[in-house]
Amino acid sequence: MSTEPLLELVDVRAAYGSIEVLRGVDIVVEPGAVVALLGPNGGGKTTTLKVCSGIHPVGSGEFRLAGSVVNGASAAELARLGVCSIPEGRGVFPNLTVRENLWIATGTGVSLPDLEEVAYTRFPILGERRTQLAGSMSGGEQQMLALSRALGTNPTVLLLDELSMGLAPRIVSQIYDIVGELAAEGVSILVAEQFARAVLPIATSAALMLQGRVVRTGDPAEIEEALSTSYLGG
Repeated sequence: MSTEPLLELVDVRAAYGSIEVLRGVDIVVEPGAVVALLGPNGGGKTTTLKVCSGIHPVGSGEFRLAGSVVNGASAAELARLGVCSIPEGRGVFPNLTVRENLWIATGTGVSLPDLEEVAYTRFPILGERRTQLAGSMSGGEQQMLALSRALGTNPTVLLLDELSMGLAPRIVSQIYDIVGELAAEGVSILVAEQFARAVLPIATSAALMLQGRVVRTGDPAEIEEALSTSYLGG
């Protein structure tokens, strides 16, 4: 397996109007890695993922995919390059059925039967509920649906924002077990998570983000030991 970074931010700055939110961010995601982006709300984690998904522009610095600078690439262009994002709040369409939610992902060029096969094989409960409105399912089932839509597009990079939000600890553990399986299958993953202990068991490296900067990176166990419980989110 290549060790060249698959996704890389080099001294990236980004702003909302005149307010600078990212202040020289450096992140490296190698093939098959799970990089946990940790820190309290307001630190810049979500904006970092938005930059990586093409939703928010790079102000300065370089955003690289497989060594190529992709500053200015749109979300659609990055999706075609294999970058897939699951935003905070899961991003499912509550008034559509499970099957209709999967159908929306066919815009990437994948057929509905292929998407359904991926979804129902990995999450049999979704097969049982294919005609059910997504908004009537539990938070954990909605997260499974969001993951299924992403996985059906065969991504090379998966961007995950606060997977644990609103979910019971047991469900969070199950979801992150699946994320770990995806990494073992070769998907590179950058996951922003306020509750660090949810993601650290499967992370290959961790980065602490405070006030728009990555202030420390390293082995997950070392980061966990070094951080105060206020950053870990208990």
